[in-house]
This record gives sequence, C-alpha cells and structure tokens, in this order.
Amino acid sequence: MAPAAPASTSYVRGGLPARTASSEHAGGEAQRFVPGLDIPGDWWTLFRSKELNLLIDRALANNPTLEAAQAALRNAQENVAAGRGAYFPSVSGSLGAQRQRASGAAFGSPRAFIYTLNSASVNVGYTLDAFGGVRRQVEALRAQAQYQQFALEASYLSLTANIVTAAVTEASLKDQIAATRRIAAAQRDQLDIVKRRVAAGGASRADLMQQQAALASTLAVLPQLGHALGVEHNRLAAYVGALPEDYSGADFSLDSLTLPKDLPVSLPSKLVAQRPDVQAYAALLHAATAEVGVATADMLPQITLSGNYGGQAVKFADLFSPASTVWSIAASLTQPLFKGGELLHKRRAAIAAAEEAAANYRATVLTAFQDVSNTLQALEADGRSFAAYASAADAAEASRDLVQTQYKSGAASYVQLLTAEQNYESAAVALVKARAQRYADTAALFQALGGGWWHRTDAQNNSTPCCKGHL
Repeated sequence: MAPAAPASTSYVRGGLPARTASSEHAGGEAQRFVPGLDIPGDWWTLFRSKELNLLIDRALANNPTLEAAQAALRNAQENVAAGRGAYFPSVSGSLGAQRQRASGAAFGSPRAFIYTLNSASVNVGYTLDAFGGVRRQVEALRAQAQYQQFALEASYLSLTANIVTAAVTEASLKDQIAATRRIAAAQRDQLDIVKRRVAAGGASRADLMQQQAALASTLAVLPQLGHALGVEHNRLAAYVGALPEDYSGADFSLDSLTLPKDLPVSLPSKLVAQRPDVQAYAALLHAATAEVGVATADMLPQITLSGNYGGQAVKFADLFSPASTVWSIAASLTQPLFKGGELLHKRRAAIAAAEEAAANYRATVLTAFQDVSNTLQALEADGRSFAAYASAADAAEASRDLVQTQYKSGAASYVQLLTAEQNYESAAVALVKARAQRYADTAALFQALGGGWWHRTDAQNNSTPCCKGHL
C-alpha cells in the first residue's frame, strides 16, 4: 500500500493570485487559477489548434517510444498471468514404450528374456503456499505490471507535452526570424544612409563602422535561429516516428494557438494519485515489499504433495486393465537447515531494496510538488513579464509613429526613423518570446499535474486488474 499523501494545502508559500496579469495584446489574456479544476484526458485540445491535434494523433499512432512502453506493459501482464499458475496443481501426462532384455539367471533359467514394457501415467504435484511465498511472488509481479502501466502513462504524457512545447517553440522561432529579418532590412537601409553621409562629410567613419557592426550582429543571429528551427523540425519528426527528410509538419504560428484561460490547480492531496511517475514509484515500492515476503517464505518449510496414477503392461492392449494399474501418493516437507547464510542475507537485501524504493518514492513526491510549484510561479511571472514587454512594445511603437510623423514634417532625420523602427522590431521579438513562454509553461502545468490520464478510455482498457482500482 502506498504511503499517505502529504498533508500540504498549497504549492506556493503565501498562495497564488486569483489570476495572472493581462495585456491587450494577442496572447496576453489573463489566466485564472482554479483550485480543484479537473483535467481532461486530451488537455492539449484546450489550445484549440487543429494542426496540433492532428500532429499529436499522428505521434500517438507511430511513436516508437510509446510502442515500446506498450509492449513492456503487455510483457508484464503476461508475466502476471503466468505467475498465477503457481496457485494451481501442476498436472502432466506421460506415455512411453521401452524394449528390454533381461537375464534369466535370477530366475534359474539359462535363457534371456526380451520384452516390451508399455507405460502410461498422470502425475500431479502441488506445493502448499503455507507461508504466502507464492502469493507474495504474484503480488510482486502484479506490482511490476502496475509500474509498467504508469510508465506507459508517463511516456504518453511526456510525448504529448513535448509536442506542444516543440510546436510553440517552432512557432516562436518563425516569428523571431521574421522580426529579425525586418530589423536587418532596416539596418541595411540605415547603413546606406550612413555611407552617403560619410561620402558627403556629414558622418564619421566610426559611425559607419558602428552601423556595419550592428548589421553584422543582427545577421549573425539568423543562422542560429535557423538552426534552432531545424532542430525543432527534427524533434517533431522523431515524435511522430518519421525521419527528418520524410517529415512535413504543420505550419504552426502563435496566432493559431489559443491560450487556455482557466488553469487547473489540483488539490495537493490528489497530486500523488494523478502523477504517473509517483504512482510508478509507488508500484516499485509495493513490489519491493512483496519481495521481502518472498524472501521470508523461502526460509520457512516447503510442503509438497504429489501423486501418480497410471498403468504398466507388456502388451499395449493390457495397459489400461485393472491388473496393470500403478499409483503412488507422497507428501514431503523441506526445511532449509544450512545454506551458508544465503537465505538470511537475501532477506536482508530485500529489506534494503524496500527501504531504497521507499526513499525513491518520497523523492519523487517531492519532485512532483516542486514541479507544480515552479510552474505555477512561472505562469504568474509570465503574465507580469508579458505585460511589461507589451508595454515596452507599445512604447516603441508609439515612438516609431511619432518619429514617422516628425520625419514627414522634416523635424526628424531618416536615421532617427530607422532607429525607431529597429527599436520597435526588437521589442516585438521580445514580446514573441514572452508570448511563447506563456504557452510553453501552460503545457508544463498540465504535465506537472498528471495530464488527465485517468479520463482516457484507452488508459483504462490497457490497465491490469491490479491497476483498475486506481483509474
């Protein structure tokens, strides 16, 4: 039985605000923290992107890591079914014929006897599970199957969350590349103006070199952004089980994604039941404690019952006659007396393994609470950051518009105009990054809270009998 859930009532010291900061810009909507709000099994549909939904469906059907986890679960389930066979007697049948030559000297005859001995028998054996060793072994196998079930759910959750994050990153990189190219174009225009002013004596060579350095610095960013975009393309290809050359993904943009407005904040007492990794380590702890019972039973007497019924005859036709019937019944008790301390140390090792599993379970619970706390704080900070970047972008846009007006009236130079446009584009890049961060951290929250796997029908259908009580 898994340890009780922590008694904590909050994830963040001092609590969270009811909602995040907001802005009038796209992607700047306020997000509400809703305690106890349930999580749908297909939580990614809350982003309301058809392209994203199709991509995740494709990944769930073709991802090799997910297929491996599913096969591991089937393997564990079959091992449970095989282990249950120890609850029942073992029955085997045999049929044989043996040609023999025997000396007649034992019977006072100089002649040898040559004959065929036909035999048929049914053998039954049963080991009494007097001290629960068999039951605990099957219990350990069931716990291992439960671990594989939750490992599958963890793979499922990790895959879907990673796809959402990669899609957001791809969309962000595309917008950043477009904004950077606009900045580079403005800087080229500004460089041409500085060149003409240098030729006319209105600017120094230092001004020209400074402008050339600014353009080169901006152009140096584009290959890095292009490489990062290629990495995300390859990452998405791997998620859907395709080679990079063969993958043609959806054309994601931040405008094609909707920021979920209501964010679930699961009760701390429920988090341990919702997180697949916590449940997986709980299953490992269960398996380890069961192995202690197995090691203990191995030190105690083993009681075995066996029986044999059949027939032996020289002629096959007489094999099943009453006169040919043979049978036997036996019972045995085996008590280990001395094995050089092997059984004692195996039991001590099993106890140490259980203690290790308990510590790993506690560490996983702490990590789960840490993940949720970090993500909630990040979302609250994301709202404030986005609002600040939005204000900066608005100020840069207002400054650009003012300089444009001044330029048209002759009160500002073209260099001032290009500088104002460059500042606006830089602010726009920062705003794109802040917007993408809100989407990515929203997906991270759904992942940190368990992803709603308990609402998926396929999760219930794939579960082992030992797991269905948790679904």
